[in-house]
This record gives sequence, C-alpha cells and structure tokens, in this order.
Amino acid sequence: MALPETVAAALKSRFGPRFQLARPVREQHAATTTWLAPQPPDAVVFARSTEEVAAVVGLCAREGVPVIPFGTGTSLEGQVNAPRGGVCIDLAQMNRIIAVNAEDMDAVVEPGVTRTQLNTALRDSGLFFPLDPGADASLGGMAATRASGTTAVRYGTMREAVLALEAVMPDGSVIRSGSRARKSAAGYDLARLLIGAEGTLGVITGLTLRLQPVPEAIRATACSFPSVQAACEAVITTLQAAVPVARIELMDAATVAAVRAHSGIDLAPTPLLLVEFHGGPAAVEEAAATFADIAGEAGGQDFRTAATTEERSRLWKARHDVFWAVSALRPGTRAVSTDVCVPVSRLADCIAAAEARARDAGLVAPIAGHVGDGNFHHLILVDPQDAGEIARAEAHIGWLNELAIGMGGTCTGEHGIGQGKRAYLAREAGAALPWMAAIKAALDPRGIMNPGKILPEPTPAVTPAAGGR
Repeated sequence: MALPETVAAALKSRFGPRFQLARPVREQHAATTTWLAPQPPDAVVFARSTEEVAAVVGLCAREGVPVIPFGTGTSLEGQVNAPRGGVCIDLAQMNRIIAVNAEDMDAVVEPGVTRTQLNTALRDSGLFFPLDPGADASLGGMAATRASGTTAVRYGTMREAVLALEAVMPDGSVIRSGSRARKSAAGYDLARLLIGAEGTLGVITGLTLRLQPVPEAIRATACSFPSVQAACEAVITTLQAAVPVARIELMDAATVAAVRAHSGIDLAPTPLLLVEFHGGPAAVEEAAATFADIAGEAGGQDFRTAATTEERSRLWKARHDVFWAVSALRPGTRAVSTDVCVPVSRLADCIAAAEARARDAGLVAPIAGHVGDGNFHHLILVDPQDAGEIARAEAHIGWLNELAIGMGGTCTGEHGIGQGKRAYLAREAGAALPWMAAIKAALDPRGIMNPGKILPEPTPAVTPAAGGR
C-alpha cells in the first residue's frame, strides 16, 4: 500500500529530517541477513522517545497503516520486512541506559541499547548482562524475538532476563508490565506475551533487565571428538551429572575445517565441543575436571584450556565467526542460517539425519549449535543464481523443521518465526494456533502491527470445542 499523503505530511511536520522517504534508507530497513526477498517500508521514522513512538503508532492506527519496529536489523527470518508497506520505526536512537541498580542487580534501558553497549557501561559495576546471541543486537530486538545464544544453558533466554517492559500498543497507548521485583502473581503476564511476539502485538520501548554478577573465575575448554554422536553423549552425561556449564557449543567437522581456515586456530579436523565454566576458582576447577573425565570416556581428546581473557576471547571469536568462516568455504554463495531445537536426548539423531540428508541433496551445510539446550544451526551455502539449489535448500529446511517437531522439539529455538517459518508454526502449535490468532485480533484488530509475520495467512479462526458456547 502507498503511504497516505495525510500520514506522510503529519510525520514530516513532526519529525523533520528524522522522517525519511528516500529509497536507500528504506532499503536499509528491509531484510538483509536472509534469503527472503527484501521488502522495504514506505517510510522510516527515527524515534527518540516512547512518546514519539506512541505518536507514530497512534497516527498509523487511525489510518490503518502498517507499523514495523526496527532495532539493528540482525533478525534472520524476515522480521523487519514490510510486505504491505507502511512505516518502519527505527529505535536505534533510543539508546539510553536509564539506570543501573547494582544492589538489586538490574538495569533499565531503552530498546536501542545493544548488549555490548550495556556490558561496556557495566564494566566497573561487578555485573554483566549474560545473553550472547553472537550479533551485537539491540536489546529491544532481542526481547521481541525472545533471543538467547551461547549462554542460555546457564542464564536462560530473554524470557528469563526481562523483569519488566514498557510498550506502545496497537492503538498508540503505552503500557508497563512487570516491575523490578523478582516475582509477581499480579494478573496476566503481558510482558511475557510481548517477549517473542516479534512486534506483532506492540512496540517495546523500555526494558528492565536482570543482571548477573561477574564470575570470580571463568575457564573455557575445547575438546575434539571422533563423531557428533560421541560429542552429544558427552553433553548429555555432563548435564545429567549437573556439571554447572555456562556454555557448551558444538561444531561439526565441516564447521571446524572452516574455522581452522578462517581464524587460523589449530584444531583437530573432527567435531568439537567448546565449553565454559563460571563460578569460584575451586568450583570452576572441579567442573572442568569432571567434564574432562566425562568427555574422555566419550572419546574426547586434544583438550585445550583457556583461562585468561585473551585466550578465551580467541576461542569464542572462532565460534562467533562461524557464519563468516563457513561463508568462505564456497565463495559466491550465500549462507542461509536456519535453526531448530530438540530434546537433548534426540540431538545426535537429529544432527546425524540432517547431515546425511544434506549430503544426499548435494548441499554444503555445516552445523554449529548451542547443544546444552538442544539448539543447533544449519548454515546452508546456496548459489543465489541456481534455482534448483535454492529449491533443494528450501526443501531441506522444511524437512528439518518437520523432523525437529516430530522429535518433540521446535522449528526454532531462537531465530523466531518471522516470515520464513509460519507454515511450521502451524504444524507445531496445532490447536493452539487459532487462540494465538484470537489474541492478535483482540489486541490489534486492524492488523497494523508488523503484518505478515508469525501467523499464517489466512489467519485461523477459533473453533469452539464440542459442547462449548
């Protein structure tokens, strides 16, 4: 849809140069980290306050204009695309850290604050924000997609990290849900409803986040295994033994080879676990020793330990550079990242099946994952000019989503649904899907909030159960 002239004029009058119709600006606010086709908005507004966001949403609500929230644009399933046009609200300039309450271990931030910005500000406080999705994402975007990352096995996801939030609802009104108290039994938990809603129910404009004390000691260990199955056995036994791991990451042999070439780290060319322990010195030493015993029994070898900040940073940089390392395996292709999550007991079976099917399909598709919670990523290298290869990759992703759901898992552990996984949400949610649609219709009756995301179209209607009214 074209942006109504009345809306454009009102936004131009209020925001001046922070209201943009220029095509390059609009294109910058469409999907760029996925193979989904970019769909730019009709206009972009650079907001600086909750009041400004509310003004934009209120105006769009009256005119039926779509609203698309934008943080840093690092989402992977087309969450920032604008399939129906509309106004993109860029929240990057809402980047103030309002308060750090050291005694209560929480922080109040605006949504444009990034995780590294927050941790830089916390450097001398003895606290840190532990969630690490890899990209330097905005905290508002992380909340909207219920992000997690490498440390989720110990510290949880954004669902656990957010104590309270402020949001602009689809009519332009502002709500606050939750508080700085560590628990509450007061009414519906609207904060949890908005976390993971991907901007389809409201625009998050403020967050109160749970912080963690900086561990007294941190130790990282890298260990090679003869197979993915052996590495997964070590993971399962480690978790069952209640070894307090902070991170436990898997790279398959193809990913290790890519990392060796890209980062220059001398690793054995076999599947690898990267594990990190947080705590007091004695506890960390005990945990590392227990893991070493467990890994050794599973066939682990070539142990290397990183105790200093520099050594750990080098190891984890290799993990965070996986996307670029894998992309370099096949120049001229595009790395398409997809994720699933299964019960840890099914992880080895799921990965083995995914590796075998990718080979049979002639796809280059290395695997890396947050295996402590059963989450892994396929990075499929696709020639954007090869329609046949694109079709095989799409079919493989669909098959993988179905496999994970059939194993009692989910089609996405952390990327979200966006545009790319709506069909699989229908399969996963089943009879719950119409009730999700009912919530969407009740809160956003005009359907302006980030349309075309999460729910399949046409939107399913609730069918009363037999005997119901």
